[in-house]
Amino acid sequence: MLNALLGTKLGMTQYIHDDGIVSAVTVIEVGPCVVTQVKNTLKDGYDKIQIGYKQVAEKKMSNPEKGHLKKNDLDLFKYLREVDSLDSNDAQIGNVVTISQIFEVGDIVDVVGKSKGKGFAGVVKRWHFAGGPKTHGQGDKWRAPGSVGQGTTPGRVRKGKKMGGHLGDKRSTEKGIKIVAMDEERNLLFVRGSVPGAASGLVLVCKQRRNGK
Repeated sequence: MLNALLGTKLGMTQYIHDDGIVSAVTVIEVGPCVVTQVKNTLKDGYDKIQIGYKQVAEKKMSNPEKGHLKKNDLDLFKYLREVDSLDSNDAQIGNVVTISQIFEVGDIVDVVGKSKGKGFAGVVKRWHFAGGPKTHGQGDKWRAPGSVGQGTTPGRVRKGKKMGGHLGDKRSTEKGIKIVAMDEERNLLFVRGSVPGAASGLVLVCKQRRNGK
C-alpha cells in the first residue's frame, strides 16, 4: 500500500463539525494516481513506487518520458513522482490508487508543496530582522541589514549570510495536519489549516509515519 498521493490544492474554506465548531480547512483534490513503475532493491538499489498524476497531451512530453510510459501501455501523465510503499510487492504497474485506499478521516498527514514566489525581499521581510535604530540620525536605515562583513580576518562575507534575496518559490512541508472530512466521489480531502503553495498548485499528501515505520 502506498503512503502518499499527488493532488491539486483547490483553496481554503470553512468546515462546520457536528458539534458546531467551525474550522478553517484547505480543500485538496487528491488523485486518482496510477502506478507507473515499481522499483526494488535488487534491480534499482532502493524500494520506491512511481506514480503518475493528471493526463497530458503527447505534444507536451519529451520523447524519453513518452517512451517510459508507452512501453507499459500507460497513459501520458504530466507529473511523475516516487513515493514510499509499505509493501512494494502489492503494487502492480497500471493500478489506479484513490484516496479511499490510503486515507481515512482523522488521519494525520504531511503536505508537501512549493511556496508562493514573492520575488526580491529585504532582510526584514525575508528573515524578520528588527532593522536599524529608529532615531539618532538613522532615519534611512530602518530596514537595512547593518554590517555584513568582518575585518581583516577573514576579510570577506561568509557564505550563507542572511541577506536580501529571492523569497519563496521553494519546496515546503506542512507537518501534522489532520484530515477532517473526505469526499470520495470527487476525490477531495479537507485538511485543517493551510498548506504550502497557491491555488491549483501541485501538492504531495503523505500519510505521517508513526514510530519511524
